Amino acid sequence: MRFDDLYITGVGVHIPGRVAVADAVERGDFDERLARQTDLASIAVSDGVSAPEMAAEAARTALRRSGTVPLDVDLILHADVYYQGHDLWAPVSYIQREAVGNRCPAIEVRQLSNGGMAAMELAAGMLSGGLRNSSALLTTGDRFCEPGFDRWGGDPGTVYGDAGTALVLSRQPGFAQLRSLCTVSEPELEEMHRGDDPFGAEPFEVRRPMDLEATKQAFINKVGVSYSVARVRAGQAEVLKRALNEAGCELSDIDWFVLPHFGRRRLTQTFLRPWSLDPSATTWSWGRTVGHLGAGDQFASLAYLAESGSAKPGQRILLAGIGAGFTWSCAVVEMRRAPSWDNA
Repeated sequence: MRFDDLYITGVGVHIPGRVAVADAVERGDFDERLARQTDLASIAVSDGVSAPEMAAEAARTALRRSGTVPLDVDLILHADVYYQGHDLWAPVSYIQREAVGNRCPAIEVRQLSNGGMAAMELAAGMLSGGLRNSSALLTTGDRFCEPGFDRWGGDPGTVYGDAGTALVLSRQPGFAQLRSLCTVSEPELEEMHRGDDPFGAEPFEVRRPMDLEATKQAFINKVGVSYSVARVRAGQAEVLKRALNEAGCELSDIDWFVLPHFGRRRLTQTFLRPWSLDPSATTWSWGRTVGHLGAGDQFASLAYLAESGSAKPGQRILLAGIGAGFTWSCAVVEMRRAPSWDNA
């Protein structure tokens, strides 16, 4: 979808702390061979702060930076991947109470690692027909911890970090403008994260901690590697082409690429090599210090580009997301000006 009047007015990230990969290897938490392949420097790790608490903190930052008052927030969407700290509970309502305090619709989005991008597309559709001062608050938050999740080895090739992120999308002018946003689905790949496992009656009934490699291998054994790779590449190529076309630009016109925070080997296989990208044109240098933040990689890296001054006015940024299911999203964002807010 193409957009002409939607803007990003604020972004925020809450990183609770970092653990050096070298220290994790020394403790025996992280396999040394995998550490070399991922080439990660550190991972964001919470020592107890929950996912919704981190998301609320990021939301407060994003709202303060955007200058958006609660009455102008017409929608709140919270995307997450893992457990939010309570059972049969709505984390987005907690975020609304803690960070906003209004009574607009507040909805949780469950599209795994593509959740932040999916939330942005849903919000964009709503705002396109809204009032001139309409805004949407989008948040993500995850804490990947034992005993249910092994952040270091549960998904070899990707190491999972803890953080809250937030983005304010608005019809009011902001520091960046959303030019296009597209999503493509491929449900034939949903079994990759289900494998041969039976449907359970409760969480972690089949195995604890989770083992994403086991379900992936079961799927590949059934359909073959070539089938899986072809489907993934086709979906990713389609969404990229659509997003660029609708933004009226070519891949060569993109100045910055915000990609999922995979390890270096997986990032190369999935994005760098297929798109012929140099890592220096991506946010890899920052992403490798925090790890994969569930649904929040794109919001977090966009915040980094804005805070650091790396993205200059007039430059185009491509945000790319991928989530189990499978879904792929791409958005083209154009920097309009250097943000006037501080980095606090």
